[in-house]
Amino acid sequence: MIHRMTFERGRSFLAVLILVAAGQAWADAGTPGVDAESADVDAEIVRTVERLHATMLSVMKDSEALGYAGRYKRLEPVVRSQFDLPFMAAKSVGRYWKTASQAERDQLVKTFSRFSVANYAGRFDGWSGQTFETLGVDASARGTMLVRTKLLNPSGDDIQLYYRLRNGTDGRWKIIDVYLNGTVSELALRRSEYSSLIKREGFEALLIALNKRIETLADQAS
Repeated sequence: MIHRMTFERGRSFLAVLILVAAGQAWADAGTPGVDAESADVDAEIVRTVERLHATMLSVMKDSEALGYAGRYKRLEPVVRSQFDLPFMAAKSVGRYWKTASQAERDQLVKTFSRFSVANYAGRFDGWSGQTFETLGVDASARGTMLVRTKLLNPSGDDIQLYYRLRNGTDGRWKIIDVYLNGTVSELALRRSEYSSLIKREGFEALLIALNKRIETLADQAS
């Protein structure tokens, strides 16, 4: 009787081990459909950022031959397609977006978009061996995703650039913010500056200031 009970217990214990192992194997395998979908999203997000980087590098390498106007022309379609500029324009003025007229909103989106392209055309005006490296993709707040990258400088003074993306109304993932050195939000800095200017001088003053900056960027590059 003792031997039979021992055998039965051993057989039951073996069955438990088999079930646990099978469950672990299923967990390790994950859910194929979900994993594939997640991988597709990550790949799309990385492509968005890397297309921007590829264009930046080409502009930097051809900077002298292109001049400011040529850099602007090459960057414009990529910046407009890879960034969610209307969303960024709205967020850049914070609560003042709600009180702005439709005409003011339309003008802000238009001017903000032009300034965004001009800013890149003015900044990426030379190349000395820099390259971009994609480090990884992480989930971020409110359903957004964060792409971690690095601008590698031959001098060793590398710069971390993190891109935050959201899935827009058109179903495409687009950039909505850039974090310098992984922490400084470009959109937050603009929101602080723009909101302060609107509070002091009004919405029209912001539009005038942005247009002046666009002109200054073009003049400095000439």
